[in-house]
Amino acid sequence: MRRVCFLLKVRADRLAEYRARHAAVWPEMLDALKATGWHNYSLFLREDGLLVGYLETEDFAAAQAAMAATEVNARWQREMAPFFESLDDARPDEAMRPLTEVFHLD
Repeated sequence: MRRVCFLLKVRADRLAEYRARHAAVWPEMLDALKATGWHNYSLFLREDGLLVGYLETEDFAAAQAAMAATEVNARWQREMAPFFESLDDARPDEAMRPLTEVFHLD
């Protein structure tokens, strides 16, 4: 299993709504994530909007591609895009750039 961590930036004026949306993620979105290889997936949000994502997967590129092929992901990404800063016309899921792991204690 590969551990993947990424950063995104949520707009300061949308933090409360972002939290609310993630307190009620669509069941079909949760099912799609599980079916496409996203495991132990967590999002952490700092008060200034820094979002840290963490997940475990066998193959991140394959998990991203499988998720991108689902209809529910297209709808979710369209709805979530306005919450983020600096996407450069990419969807939020396309803007996830894995960080390089430099240490791990098991």
